[in-house]
Amino acid sequence: MDSTAPLTVTDGLAVLTLNRPHAANALDVALKTALLDGVRAIAADDAVRAVLIRAEGRNFCVGQDLAEHAAALAQSPERSMDTVAEHYNPLISAIAGLRVPVVAAVQGACVGAGLGIALAADVVIAAESATFATAFTAIGLASDSGLTRSLVDAIGAVRTRAFLLLGDRISAAQAEGWGLIAKVVADDEAAAAAEAAARRLAAGPTAAFAAVKSLVAASLPPLDEALERERAGAVPLAATADHTGAVAAFLDKRRPEFTGH
Repeated sequence: MDSTAPLTVTDGLAVLTLNRPHAANALDVALKTALLDGVRAIAADDAVRAVLIRAEGRNFCVGQDLAEHAAALAQSPERSMDTVAEHYNPLISAIAGLRVPVVAAVQGACVGAGLGIALAADVVIAAESATFATAFTAIGLASDSGLTRSLVDAIGAVRTRAFLLLGDRISAAQAEGWGLIAKVVADDEAAAAAEAAARRLAAGPTAAFAAVKSLVAASLPPLDEALERERAGAVPLAATADHTGAVAAFLDKRRPEFTGH
């Protein structure tokens, strides 16, 4: 069992846990790889009837580990976005492609690619103190992890543009009101509520659930096409001074200055 993203299967319920609480579950290569391995193991296990994606610590996931990304930029700006094709796109596709229902339990910050992971699930249940943000434009990027598809699907193009462009952080209550997530639960009840929902699904008609997922997916634009558009758009942005400067500013805890270059 990988300690970075441990996976357990009990009574048909697979529980996959983001386990970098000391780093707010920021996504480094080790965590991204472990999550992808975990989802692929779930897909290959006929005993799994439902999935719960959860996180240790105060936060669900703050997105890409920017210290690791800064090192990749310093080494090779043109290769710094390889992680989108190597890790993020396969992970989001694998989660969304699971035939069984997937519940995401969100607490604390759910940001960037962490938001992409949560929205790849079928049902998102959040603690009332949870917050959601995109954060890409704050470092001179646009989007990845399928957010341009999942956000438009959930909240429409108007709110998606504002959410991505302004980068505002929204509360769990606002996310529920927008239709971004399924349910908000009191902080001390959220974990149990998400697990209960996942266990309810694990005990249900999995063939019917698979059909529901397939029918809904067929009504939406292809996910793989959205992921590829995001990847292609990220590569030139990674080489801009706006992006490299904003990453450095974030790590130095100062406000970035953007020039449009």
